[in-house]
Amino acid sequence: MTYTNVTEQSRLNSYLPEVAASRQPDHPVHPLILNRWSPRSYSDRPVTDEVLLTVLEAARWAPSASNAQPWRFYVARTEAEHEIFRTFIRPTNRLWTDKAPVLLLLASEKLKENGDPNGAHAFDSGAAWGLLALQANLLGLSTRAVGGFDAGKAREVLGTPEHIALHAVIALGYQGDLDTLEASFHEREIPNSRRPLQDSLLPVAASE
Repeated sequence: MTYTNVTEQSRLNSYLPEVAASRQPDHPVHPLILNRWSPRSYSDRPVTDEVLLTVLEAARWAPSASNAQPWRFYVARTEAEHEIFRTFIRPTNRLWTDKAPVLLLLASEKLKENGDPNGAHAFDSGAAWGLLALQANLLGLSTRAVGGFDAGKAREVLGTPEHIALHAVIALGYQGDLDTLEASFHEREIPNSRRPLQDSLLPVAASE
């Protein structure tokens, strides 16, 4: 089943079948949250300018410290741009990222406008990625963030200045059928679960 077969309304009101089969929240959350997962399979359906800009617009409205908006994006859509990205994405990840019609490289400005370090630049850019992923899901697209890339090589080929941090490549496109994906990934092409909420809560206590 692909996301393109599900209406936007069903995304808002119910869990997708593959999500309901593998994800059970500890407490009630909106279906939009659980319905967003990270497939590796992508179809050759193009992503229009309007759709791409809407996805990026969602990221634009993320919260940030002092409204600094440190997030930046390199966007690869043409074959020439994809070829540049292929030089720094690790080979195992290229088995599926090569099929995504759009690749984004999430970056962030490390300095404030006055030149002081912005300690929240990575945190705030993560918020931008989260909104981008949710907006993409609402539009019927899939996203998957990729940490498996050579940041040094990316910085070299893109001419990225030192005051810009590079965080993750994001594959963006419409989910493809399972047979479009390398067989080694088939068993993992399902929504994964999460550890219990309680395991993420730290105690509030004074140190002795």
